[in-house]
Amino acid sequence: MAAAVQWRSGVATDTGLVRASNEDRYWLDDENGVFLVVDGVGGHAAGETAAETAVEVIREELGPPGEDADGAEDRVRRAIAAANNRIYANAQGSDHLRGMACVLTLAVVDSSEMVIGHVGDSRLYLIWNGAIRKLTSDHSPVGEGEDAGELTEEEAMLHPRRNEVFRDVGTRPHDSGDDDFIEIRRCHFKPEAAFLLCSDGLSDVLPSVAIRDIVERYQGDPEQVARELVEAANEAGGKDNITALFVAGSEFRPARRAARVRHATTRMRFAPPAETGASRRPFTGRIAFLFFGILIGILIGLLLGTLFGGALRALKG
Repeated sequence: MAAAVQWRSGVATDTGLVRASNEDRYWLDDENGVFLVVDGVGGHAAGETAAETAVEVIREELGPPGEDADGAEDRVRRAIAAANNRIYANAQGSDHLRGMACVLTLAVVDSSEMVIGHVGDSRLYLIWNGAIRKLTSDHSPVGEGEDAGELTEEEAMLHPRRNEVFRDVGTRPHDSGDDDFIEIRRCHFKPEAAFLLCSDGLSDVLPSVAIRDIVERYQGDPEQVARELVEAANEAGGKDNITALFVAGSEFRPARRAARVRHATTRMRFAPPAETGASRRPFTGRIAFLFFGILIGILIGLLLGTLFGGALRALKG
């Protein structure tokens, strides 16, 4: 088994509210630590065919870790390149499929190390200690502008060229080591962390802070988190197919939920509930003190008035 760090995973996918069919595909293999999200490009059957071909070939080529002496990075590169070349070859033999392609994000976790192979504008987010971080780059003009700080996340989400990509899997042949083809990222995957693979149908309508807030509702069911993410994307417009594949480490705990409990405790400490006797007694004591103070003041005033009046009458007499 590949995993020294244990995890739980769940996935949800939906056509969305606009598209006629779902061209997204996914694959998850908890036992061998393999997680994949694919977004088909080409419309209708062509996009679906490209995505299905990518999943099929990557499953064939990747294989269990123990069957290959090469490292995870080489395995990831070879698998994605093989999928690319199969899609390209299939498209050449059919006018209906010509030009089909896909974008994808593949994560392979071996012990506590994660290798990410990425092409296009699907994404992988790492969530840890209450923060969310995008580990992949969008291979698009808008994505480059966002990564360079030239566009804010909101501006990038609303940009009219948001869906353009300059890297894909399938439109031309590639070797596994070609420059400007497969982006490889490596990172540690700690048991107290989680990560999310998603198609752009999610990330184009939900900002990262909204994604993080939904992930922070995690209570042990990763599939429920994936469903909530898809539902939120549909509520935000559902402009594209939506796929969310969520993986939580064995010790992942939502940091924001703990923060809310602490703040609630602090508020109760300084503001006890109104129905308790403890909260009424201090208030009643203050009223009583104020009443007696006013009464004493009135009595002193009357006494001084009587004395002052008597003295004044004696002077006049």
